[in-house]
Amino acid sequence: MKGLAMLRIGEIGWIEKDKPEMSPRDALVRPLALAPCTSDIHTVWEGAIGDRHNLILGHEALGVVDEVGSEVKDFKPGDKVIVPAITPDWDDEAAQRGFPSQTTGPLGGWKFSNFKDGVFGEYFHVNLADANLAHLPEGMSLEAAVMIPDMLSTGFMGAENANIPMGGSVAVLGIGPVGLAAI
Repeated sequence: MKGLAMLRIGEIGWIEKDKPEMSPRDALVRPLALAPCTSDIHTVWEGAIGDRHNLILGHEALGVVDEVGSEVKDFKPGDKVIVPAITPDWDDEAAQRGFPSQTTGPLGGWKFSNFKDGVFGEYFHVNLADANLAHLPEGMSLEAAVMIPDMLSTGFMGAENANIPMGGSVAVLGIGPVGLAAI
């Protein structure tokens, strides 16, 4: 399969890789709508998470399920799905304590284009499909839905982590999409 990858710090390009493998609880997904993130920019051009070689980029995606493992119950091939940027190992101790983005270690829940190939390929792997995918609501536009996997959820997570109550007052600096979601 073809994918857009970080070749090394400061360089991206198209590469060929094998189709991802999956376990019984996972899914293979084909991209439907993707969004680049500033994290991709920081990763490639600044080496924010270290040097990565031939790692497919991207972590904001809507997709179509291509294949599911034998233990997946809630999804089937052909389902349109929202794929979160953070795909934790929900049975890990950190997730059980309320820190799913830290499963298996610091930033461990952020797998796409950090520890494994991201979503900018012809196929991508989603671990624990039943826990890490959501059905795309019927009639929702792709343009609106592609804001959910990272921007909307990051804003919500920031507000939740800050213990801001519903209707609370806050000052948000840098009103981009994540700031708007926090509001």
